[in-house]
Amino acid sequence: MGLLNLWNILPSSVIHYSSDRFDNCNIMQLTIIIGYHKKDSFNHAGIVNTIKEVCVRHNIICNIIDLYADGFNPSSQPDNKDKIEKYQSILLDSSHHVYVSPVWWFRCTSMLEGFFDQIFTPGFAYNFKQITKTYGIPVPKLGDKKVITYLTHGAPALPVYTIYLNSVWGRLQLGVFSFVYGWFRPKIRQFFSVPFCSQATRVKYLNTVQSCLLYTSPSPRDS
Repeated sequence: MGLLNLWNILPSSVIHYSSDRFDNCNIMQLTIIIGYHKKDSFNHAGIVNTIKEVCVRHNIICNIIDLYADGFNPSSQPDNKDKIEKYQSILLDSSHHVYVSPVWWFRCTSMLEGFFDQIFTPGFAYNFKQITKTYGIPVPKLGDKKVITYLTHGAPALPVYTIYLNSVWGRLQLGVFSFVYGWFRPKIRQFFSVPFCSQATRVKYLNTVQSCLLYTSPSPRDS
C-alpha cells in the first residue's frame, strides 16, 4: 500500500487527536517548512497533513512554505530575493516553526539546507556579540519562537545513534539552531526505517507529530 493510500485511512480511524490538551495550547500561528517534493511521501501525506488537520480542528493559523512548490533555488540567493523577504516575514509573524525533511546523506534535503543558508542571515536570525578582539558568540534573534523538526530516515535507529553518533541531530542543534533559536531549544523528532516500518509504527509516528505540537517548554532530549 502506498503512503498516500495509507494516509487516507488514518485520520478518522486510527490517529488519536487530543482535544482537551489543545484547548490550552499556546499556538497562535504556525508555519510548516517542508523541504521535500513527493506529495505521496510520509513527509507530505503523513506529517504535514497531520499538522494541518490539527490546525483546522483547533482554529490555528497554519502557513506552509513548500520550497519545491514555490520554486525556491537553494543555491542562488539573487533568484530568491522576493521569497527571502516573504519567508522572513512569515517566520517573524509565527509563534511556532515546524521543519519537515527526509534525511539525505545525514543532512536535511538540499532544499531545506538552502533555506537555512539564505533565510537565517545575520541581522535577521542572529547577531554576533564580540567577547574579545578575535572572538564573538552568536546571539539568537528568534529565541521567542517554539521550534519542532521532524526528520525521516530510511535507516534504523541503532546505527544512527551509535555508528553515526546521532550526527544529524547534533549538527542541526549545534551548527544551525543554536545560532538562531538558542541552545537546545528546538525539539527534534526522528522517525526511523520509514520506508520499511509497519502501519502501526507509522501511526505511532503520526501520533508523536500531534503530541509534539503541544509542548510548551523546550527539551534538550531527542526521543
